Amino acid sequence: MNMLYTAIMPSRPVQISIAEELLERIDADPETRKDGRSAFIRQATVHYLAAKQSAQIDQKIRKAYSGHGGELAEELAVELDGLLGAQEWPES
Repeated sequence: MNMLYTAIMPSRPVQISIAEELLERIDADPETRKDGRSAFIRQATVHYLAAKQSAQIDQKIRKAYSGHGGELAEELAVELDGLLGAQEWPES
């Protein structure tokens, strides 16, 4: 996700607790000095969630190639049914 998109997204303030040592590390980062804590934490969260999603996809790929493809196919069929069910198809 690029910074422009993140910057124009609606946002709301939230209160979080961060260990003092971690906060010092965040504050010492040049990106924090340039863009501020909120921008740094938003970007860190975006990167974390993208990495987590990538790891989940990798896990599904490993599962598919490890002889458990049937289970994965069932999971994907359920996801696809939901997506296709939500589609509006034009009438011919």
